[in-house]
Amino acid sequence: MSLAAHSQNLNPEQLAAATAPDGPILVLAAAGTGKTRTLVHRVAWLVDRGIAPDRILLLTFTNKAAREMLERATALIGNTVSGIWGGTFHHLANRILRRHAPRIGFASDYTILDREDARGVMAERVRERTKRDREFPKPDVLLALVGAAVNSGIALDAHLAARAPELLVYGDDILKVAAEYAERKRRLGAMDFDDLLVFAVRLFETCPDVLERYQRQFLHVLVDEYQDTNPLQAAMVDRLAAGHGNLMVVGDDFQSIYGWRGADLRNLLSFPERYPRCATYRLETNYRSVPAILDVANACMAGAPEQFQKTLRPTREPGPKPFLVRPRDGDEQACYAVQQIRRWRREGYRYGDMALLYRAHFHSLELQMALDREHIPYVLTSGIRFFEQAHIKDVCSVLRLLAFPADELAFSRLVQLLPGAGPKTAQKAWSRMPGRFAAADPACREAIRSALRPPAAEAWKTIEPILATEKTTALAHGGADAVDQFVSAFYEHYAHLTYENAEQRLEDLQALVDYAARHASAEEFLNEVALLTNVDAEPETDQEEGGDAIRLSTVHQAKGLEWPVVLIAWLTDGMFPSSRSLNETFDGEAEERRLFYVSVTRAKDELHLCMPEVRRPRDGGVLFCSPSRFVREIPPALFKSVGAMTYYD
Repeated sequence: MSLAAHSQNLNPEQLAAATAPDGPILVLAAAGTGKTRTLVHRVAWLVDRGIAPDRILLLTFTNKAAREMLERATALIGNTVSGIWGGTFHHLANRILRRHAPRIGFASDYTILDREDARGVMAERVRERTKRDREFPKPDVLLALVGAAVNSGIALDAHLAARAPELLVYGDDILKVAAEYAERKRRLGAMDFDDLLVFAVRLFETCPDVLERYQRQFLHVLVDEYQDTNPLQAAMVDRLAAGHGNLMVVGDDFQSIYGWRGADLRNLLSFPERYPRCATYRLETNYRSVPAILDVANACMAGAPEQFQKTLRPTREPGPKPFLVRPRDGDEQACYAVQQIRRWRREGYRYGDMALLYRAHFHSLELQMALDREHIPYVLTSGIRFFEQAHIKDVCSVLRLLAFPADELAFSRLVQLLPGAGPKTAQKAWSRMPGRFAAADPACREAIRSALRPPAAEAWKTIEPILATEKTTALAHGGADAVDQFVSAFYEHYAHLTYENAEQRLEDLQALVDYAARHASAEEFLNEVALLTNVDAEPETDQEEGGDAIRLSTVHQAKGLEWPVVLIAWLTDGMFPSSRSLNETFDGEAEERRLFYVSVTRAKDELHLCMPEVRRPRDGGVLFCSPSRFVREIPPALFKSVGAMTYYD
C-alpha cells in the first residue's frame, strides 16, 4: 500500500508509528487508541516495502490475536502476508525447538505435557510424599508454584517464602518434589508449557549459531502487549532482535495488571535504556469513550510515578459525567445496579451492552443474588456462580449436616475432605450410623472414627467439636459462627494445600460467613441458596455465552473488552484497591491504580462508580468503608454525585 493509502485509514499518530523507519521502536498505545490497527498497518507497510513475509515475526499473547491481525493484513494487501511467523511466545518457542531440541539434549519429537499430563507427572511425585504425610500440597498447587517461579525468574525457595509462606513447613520436600518433577520430565523426553520458554532461551544462550540463524531470518520483530511480558519472554525478544535492532514493541504501561502471574513492567519501562536509539511514538487519540470518562481516566494516572505519561484525547461527542454513587451497603449497591439495568433497557441497550465489574470474585455476591432474584440474565467471566463453587459447597456441607442430619450427601462431601478419605470411606462411615448424623452421640462419634484411617481420624478431631455444638446455637444467625469455626479449625489449612488460589477462595468464604449471618437461621439461609441455584434462578432469556446477557467480570478478565455502559462495584479502600495486593507486592498500589484505570476505560457511553458506606460482618455490626483512594484523588467536578436511592422506582 502507498503512504497515501495508509493515510486514509490511519490518524497521524498511527501513521507515524506504522511507517516508522527501521530500528528499535516503542509504541505507547493508550486505551482505545487503535493499537491493533496500527500493528496491522505496520505489517502491511513492511511487506509493501519489499520485506519478505517470512522475515517478519509477530508475537502476541494469544493465537487468536495473531490470526486476527494477519487476517486484517490480508484484507489490506492480499495473501502476500501468508508467510509471516505469527503467534504466541510459546508457539514460536515450540517451532524453533522442534528443529533444534537435540542441541540441548531433547529429541525433536519431544512431548508437550498439557495441564492434565503435567498434573499426572507431578501427582506421581506427590504420591511418594503422601505415603508418609497425608497432608501435603496437591499437584495443582505445586505446579502453580513452580510455574510462577519460572515465569518470574525467581528461585523456587525465594518464591515460596515470598508468596506462599504458609507452605514453608513443607519447604524442603517441595523443593525435592520440584526437582524430581523436572527429572521425570527429562526422562520422559517431555516439556510442560513453561519449559518451552525456558529451553528456547537456553538454546539461544548455549548455541550461538542457532540464535544467529534466527536473527538473520527475522529482519523485523513486532511484539504486542509488551507490558505483559515476563523475564523469559523479554529475554527471547532481546536476543532475536540483537543483530539488526529492528524491534517494534507495542504496549501501555498504564494497563500492566498481571504482575501476580509474572509480567514485569520493567521490561517496557527500561526499553529506552536497553535500546538507546529507540524512537518513541504515543497513541493518545481515543475512539472508545465519551470525553467525561476520559477525563476521569486521565486524572487517575496523572500522578502515577515511573510511568510514561499519556493523555487520552476524545473523538466522540460529549456524554454524561461518570456517576459517583454512595449506597449504604452491598445490598443497596445491588439494588442500585438492578435499577440502572432497568433504566438502560428502557433506553434501548441490550443486556449484552452492560457490564458489572469488580476487583475480586467475592465482590459479586450481592450482585449475583439480586440478578437471580430479578430473573435478569448474566454471564460470569470471573468464575462460576458463587454458591456453585467447590469451596463454597465444601463449607456449606457443615451447615447442611447440622441442619439436616439425614443428608448423606453432605456427610460424604465433608468426610472426603479428610486426608486419604474417599467415597468408599464416607460410605463405610455412614453405614455404621442409624441413617442420620448425630455428633453428640458417643456411639455415632465412635462409628465415624472406626471407619477412618489415622490421618483422617486425626483431622476429624478438629471438626467434631463444631458438629457437636448444641444445634440451636450452631444454626443461629445463618450458621455463620459454625462456618467461621470450620474454616479456622480445618478448611483454611486444607485450602492452602488444595488450591493454587487459596487466598481468593478464603476471601470468598469470609463473604459467605458475612452473608449467612444476615439470616435468622441456617435452614433459612440454605433454603434460599438452594432455590436461587435451581428453579428460582431460571432467567428470562438465554444466559449462555452468545445470548443477550449482562457480563459480570473481574477487571483482570475484562481487559481488552469494552461495553457501552459499565458499573464498577465496591470502590472502597481494602476492596479496590485490594488490601492483600497492597501488602504483598512491592508494586502493589501502582498496579492497583492501573487496574482502576483499566476498569474506567472499559466504558464507552456511561460509567457508574459505586462506593458502599459500610460492610456488614457476621457479628451484626458495621464496618465503615472509606472511598477508594483512587476516587478521592480525582477532582469532584469530574463526577455527577448521586445517592443510591436517586434512581429507585
